[in-house]
Amino acid sequence: MEIADIVQKQKDFFATGITLSYSFRKQAIEKIERSLHNHESDIIEALRLDLGKSPFESYLSEIGMVYDELHYVKKHLRKWMKKEKVKTTLANFRGRSWRIASPFGNVLIMSPWNYPILLTLDPLIAAIASGNTVVLKPGSYSKNVSLILEKIFQEIFSLEYVAVILGGRQENQALLDQKFEYIFFTGSPSVGHLVQEKASVHLTPVTLELGGKSPTIVDETADIAISARRIVFGKLLNCGQTCVAPDYFLVQHSIKDRLVAAIIEEIRKQYGDDPLKNPAYGKIINEKHFERIFNLIDQKKVIFGGTANSSTNQICPTVLDNVTLEDAVMKEEIFGPIFPIITYDNDDELVEIINKNPTPLAFYIFTKRKSFANYLIEHVSFGGGCINDCIVHLASPYMPFGGVGNSGMGSYHGRWGFETFSHYKSIHQKFYHPDLNVRYQPGSDKKLSFLKKILK
Repeated sequence: MEIADIVQKQKDFFATGITLSYSFRKQAIEKIERSLHNHESDIIEALRLDLGKSPFESYLSEIGMVYDELHYVKKHLRKWMKKEKVKTTLANFRGRSWRIASPFGNVLIMSPWNYPILLTLDPLIAAIASGNTVVLKPGSYSKNVSLILEKIFQEIFSLEYVAVILGGRQENQALLDQKFEYIFFTGSPSVGHLVQEKASVHLTPVTLELGGKSPTIVDETADIAISARRIVFGKLLNCGQTCVAPDYFLVQHSIKDRLVAAIIEEIRKQYGDDPLKNPAYGKIINEKHFERIFNLIDQKKVIFGGTANSSTNQICPTVLDNVTLEDAVMKEEIFGPIFPIITYDNDDELVEIINKNPTPLAFYIFTKRKSFANYLIEHVSFGGGCINDCIVHLASPYMPFGGVGNSGMGSYHGRWGFETFSHYKSIHQKFYHPDLNVRYQPGSDKKLSFLKKILK
């Protein structure tokens, strides 16, 4: 079936009103949950084939987080759908006011290849919970996972409700030429520009979940051992192919050598002396990205790693010392297992260095100085982040996740996902009596005096 026909069928299905009820939405979420359980082993195998993820990492960073989101949404959905009473102003006496969530209608979700389960199903759950019909376009590079997603949704939903479209640029182009009521895109800033441009033709609202060079600051008060352990976890999760991975490291000069030694020790502890032979260590998604990342490594600055296996698209965790802002590795988002170390001496240098790059999606600070962390949080623009950890802020349904500026717009997770895919209608109901004469023509000095008293 042609993409235009699928979109029209979904619009027609939404127009029937069947997706509006609580029971329909809840049952749909439960179907996703059951199917996820049924296909768990298939998903784990597909993630291994596409990204080299171990079963442990697949569950930790994708499947388990989707279950958490499903449970949270199921628990709170009825409450979110209820009308919310708000105060009525004196100027609107006598009446009552409320707002109520309403689905946009037919929405498009374009998900990436790096977390093809988590970053596909989380926004999908939010869109369904909000009462929309969904066209789902998974990333083309993670082919095995995309096939599993297509199989899952063909089994549990009709095409008129949730449709999975496979393919690459041609299909993306065809989808973006359609008129949707909302578009949710996760991917690179360069493609994000195109999505927003296409959406603007139809005045379609968008959420853009993008990326950028997310800085990590480690000052001389930080716990070196624990900081290194958490940094290595965050950087090497999914082999560095994470939009909120710590991208580069600003390390106070006095502790640089100790931190670098601790990072190297942690790499060995977590992945062994030769990570490329560790089955739990992932791979770069394809040859194109492998070549791009490997070419960012300046071998003269390598103090650990620097090797690769082109036959498996694997790059060893690589620590680069004495990095400058002019190095190739600092000119683009790395999206791979490279640790560029930049030293600083004074706190005053930090904001200036960070602001030389576009607004990052994430920001991490390792310090025991509360005032220092608060100062940086206040003076640096970023999407979200952590103090004394990295990445884990996105794992909570109690906080919105999203970018700002070059790293995106809009947010989701938990209640914020429901709100993203909903339009809130503001309603005021006026009682017939009393019908105050003050607002009607003709005006008078007496009416004006009264208006000034109640509208000041």
